[in-house]
Amino acid sequence: MIERTYHHGNLRAALLEHAWELVDAEGGDALSLRQLARDVGVSHGASARHFRDKQALLDAIAVEGFTRLNGELLDAAALPGPFGERFAAAGHAYVGFAVAHPAILRVMYTAKHHPDASAELGDRSHVSMTALITLVADAQAAGHVRSGSPEPHALAAFAAVHGVATLATDDLLDGVAWQDATDAVVEVVLRGLTP
Repeated sequence: MIERTYHHGNLRAALLEHAWELVDAEGGDALSLRQLARDVGVSHGASARHFRDKQALLDAIAVEGFTRLNGELLDAAALPGPFGERFAAAGHAYVGFAVAHPAILRVMYTAKHHPDASAELGDRSHVSMTALITLVADAQAAGHVRSGSPEPHALAAFAAVHGVATLATDDLLDGVAWQDATDAVVEVVLRGLTP
């Protein structure tokens, strides 16, 4: 089955999917290109045609992570309803992704700042912030968010929500459900953004 998949040109996708599952379960340090090739049933040389080294594979995992996260955040921001509800949905989407995939999220941000990070990773890593800035700017135009540059508002909102995600994934919420912590932070942020 694996060989057939390889001959059909899907080896890269198979390697990336298996690497995602491994990192998601065990963290980035557990990743080995040689072991990954063995697990998928191909030679190390065959896998090296798609990922020159471990960092290239981590970069690809990070691109996939940002792609999935961006999709969830954009879907939340595009929901019908008032700004506050859409902002809360985006906050829950972000923290929910972090809680579901803490090791992937760490790889995403570590790979993003690696000197060899791909241009694609750089681009994907900014999609969510751009969408958040647009969400805030649209809410400003409708009079739901106080005036001023939308960038600092979006940055403060991101920092607050990312903080909850970090506390949740590091098990530092002292028994508070991540959903409740997210609600509390979103409420405070919205209060600060309201005219």
